[in-house]
Parts: sequence; structure tokens; C-alpha cells
Amino acid sequence: MVHSPRLTDHPTVKAVRARKRVGPAAVIDADWLRALCLAAGADDVAFASIDNPDLASEREHVEAALPGTRSYISLVVRMNRDNVRSVARSVANQEFHRSGEIINEAAHRITRALQDAGHRALNPSATFPMEMDRYPGRIWVVAHKPVAVAAGLGVMGIHRNVIHPKFGNFILLATILVDTTISSYGAPLDYSPCLECKLCVAACPVGAIKKEGAFDFVACSVHNYREFMGGFTDWAQTVADSEDADDFRSRVSDSENASMWQSLSFKANYKAAYCLAVCPAGEDVIEPYLDDRKGFMDLVLRPLQEKIENLYVLPDSDAKAHAERRFPHKPVKIVGSGIRGLE
Repeated sequence: MVHSPRLTDHPTVKAVRARKRVGPAAVIDADWLRALCLAAGADDVAFASIDNPDLASEREHVEAALPGTRSYISLVVRMNRDNVRSVARSVANQEFHRSGEIINEAAHRITRALQDAGHRALNPSATFPMEMDRYPGRIWVVAHKPVAVAAGLGVMGIHRNVIHPKFGNFILLATILVDTTISSYGAPLDYSPCLECKLCVAACPVGAIKKEGAFDFVACSVHNYREFMGGFTDWAQTVADSEDADDFRSRVSDSENASMWQSLSFKANYKAAYCLAVCPAGEDVIEPYLDDRKGFMDLVLRPLQEKIENLYVLPDSDAKAHAERRFPHKPVKIVGSGIRGLE
């Protein structure tokens, strides 16, 4: 290829052509990469191949995000357990948000190191922000949970959260995509850390988790994500539908408005996540449950069950019936999903 004299004489071109060129490693050493990830702030890490049949449904999505992806790097960051268990939602939500910042920071550092080593790498957000132009379809770039399971970092419990064998479900997950093969990949665990204790079933205020293992995503979404996406849309529709300020205030309390403001100005509030809070699985978590199950439930489960709080449910739903039957002391509030087709 013939270059113009101007390009040939450009200082940048001269500097690049003068330096010794060293290409990236054809295969990334797994031990080196693991050490890099732990040093960057991850508490555990494992790897999966783009060719893993358990992740076939992810392939087209990650290829669109990073063409030429060859490997997944699955990261774990621990959360502080008693923060997640707190009846004070501000404490629990701050733990979720801060842990999200930590794992995103770790993923950013790892991606930078891989880039500096000559690899193409991408670190999608661990949580939000996501691809809202696709909403209400698939808004995430990569599904962190199935990648973590395929890489051997845990198994999905009946509450639909990944349970790490050591840290339990008090974790957040992130995934890095890289365009290079890694020297060794993880394998799924040969057992489930889930104890099938059903405490998550007992804790869920809207009955989203069923004893037999079924999961009511809509019930979970309507309540727990009241100040996210569809819940925000429903709140905005309530504003639009109100005749005047008095009518609006008869529909939405001052505390609900203040909570929505906090979600908009800081970060969105999860209304429950009690399934995470009460889970006793994991080697670092299980001892108090083994030593005194009743004491564990009195300390962790009962305060969440007894808390006075609004429960957000769709009209004539199983969630409404469950909330009214199991938690008669908790006010039940009928709302819309904010999602077309689910109203």
C-alpha cells in the first residue's frame, strides 16, 4: 500500500514504525489472568469459552457487543451480609449500589490491563445502566448469571440468584468479554450450594418464589422494581391521570414521592430483595443457621416479615392474594406494571 507523504512523515506514524512491535499473546494464561482479576478487586473469578454449549443463547449478543469474542471472564464481588439483611432499605440499597461500583471498577481495571496487553476487551455494566432502547425486551448486553454458572462460580438457587459455594448469594456478578482464548476454562459445580430451606419462599412478600421451584417474574418485578422502568412509567401515568394536586396526593403518598425522587436523584431503590437477605447457603454464611435455626430465623427472617411496608401488586393477581393472606399487616397497593400487555 502506498501512503501519502503527509501520512508517512507524520510524527505519530514515525513513532509507531520506529518502535519494536510485540503482538498480543495468542492464548491468555489463566493463572496470570486470575491474579490480575483478584488484584483488581474481584473476590473470585472464572472463565468460560464462547463455544460453551450452555451459553449458546448468549453468543449472538456478545458477538454484537464485541465482534470476535472468544472468552468470558466472570467476576464475583462480595457484599456485606448484615447490610443486605437490614430492614432499613437505605442500608441494603447502598450495599447493592456500592458493591456494583466496586465490581464495575474492577472490571474496568482488568479491561484496561487486557487492552494494554494487546487484546480487545469489553466490560458491560454489572447492573444498570443497560440498553434501554430495547426495553421491554432484553436490555442487558450479557447475562451474568448463566456465565457465572457455566464457569463454575455457583449454581442458581430457587430464588433465581447465583449461590457461590463460599460466599453464598451475597455477591454481585460482572462479565468481561475478550477476543482471545484463555488457557483453561472453568466447569459447572457438581453440586448445588442451595439448601432448599425455602426461607426465600417465606421471606418474599409477594409470593414470587414458589415452594415447588416456579418463579413469578411479574410479581417480583412489580414490587421490587417499583421505582425502575415499568414502575416508574406507572407512577408517571398516575401523575398524568390525576385531575389536580389533591387527586394525585390521594393516589401517591408523600413518602412514595420522596422515595421516587431519591431513586431519580441518586440510584433506584429495590423494595425487597429479601430472598437474598435470608439465604443461609455458602460456607462463610451457613454456621449460624446450622447452630440455631430458630435463632437464625428470629434474627434474619422475622424482622423482614414483620416490617410495615407497602406491597405493590397487580389487580386480581396471585401476588395480591398472597400478600393479603400471608402479610395482613402490610398495606397492599394496587398498581399497574407500566408495561404494555401486562396492565
